Amino acid sequence: MSLRFLDLARPSRQHWLGYLLLLPAVALVALIIVYPLFVSLDLSFQKIGMATLSAPRKPFTLENYHKLFASPDFWNSCWVTIKLVVVVSAACFAVGLGTALLVNNRFKGRTLARLFVALPWAVPEVIAVVIFAWIFDSSFGLMNWLFIKLGITSQMINWFSEPTAAFWVVAITMIWKGYPFVSIMTLAGLQSIPEDFYNAAKVDGANAFQRFWYITIPVLMPVLGVTSVLVVLWVFRDFSIIKVLTDGGPLKATQTLSIMTYDQAFGFFNMGYASAIGIVTLVLCVVASLLMLGRKSQAMY
Repeated sequence: MSLRFLDLARPSRQHWLGYLLLLPAVALVALIIVYPLFVSLDLSFQKIGMATLSAPRKPFTLENYHKLFASPDFWNSCWVTIKLVVVVSAACFAVGLGTALLVNNRFKGRTLARLFVALPWAVPEVIAVVIFAWIFDSSFGLMNWLFIKLGITSQMINWFSEPTAAFWVVAITMIWKGYPFVSIMTLAGLQSIPEDFYNAAKVDGANAFQRFWYITIPVLMPVLGVTSVLVVLWVFRDFSIIKVLTDGGPLKATQTLSIMTYDQAFGFFNMGYASAIGIVTLVLCVVASLLMLGRKSQAMY
């Protein structure tokens, strides 16, 4: 009887075989995602400095959240993060959609053009930061030399000493690094659109803009919806570009929520406070994802 019970090949027990095969993956996800999440949530309700496994649990408190929502630094980090998300996401979609439409056409050298479009995505973030740190260097950077040659300015610009300039340096670096992902995703969506749609529209007298607006964009909505969520989450969580390029400065002009979390956790050793920032960041990411998926993931056809 026991062997017959373990016979998962029987039709009545085939679903148990699926559950059994999924069990290792579920256990791994719970171990590396769910458990740290609960640990962070628990730490956020404790006034704790350096967290250790052997230390006894601190009393439950809401002090971290009270301190967080009363902190000007937190609201400044929220504002910087939102600005960066809006600017980088919008620019990535504009450049990514444009390049995807370009390399989707048939022309000589299209394969090489696609390679160059995807190249920035393959470059490690630290290498990209080193490249842009040289481009925007205040003493011998390429951008200052170009601005002086074009007559835009007569003196060197201190890109990393002025808050507004530093913000745009970070944004441009992230746009260069992130737009290829939008291009690749959009190009895959463009190649899935049947050519008959465009042929029928041409017969009906639709011009290029009308075909783009009434066929390409509606059909691409599911792809654009998922891509927008992934890009926004990437900008929300990105750490290495800002940390290496500006370290959140100057005057906290580029301090995002991820930089603030790191500084509080490993700079000031306020693990409870840093966990509270992380939990609030997670909630913001979930809310933004739900709003974008609800509005952009449905196609017209």
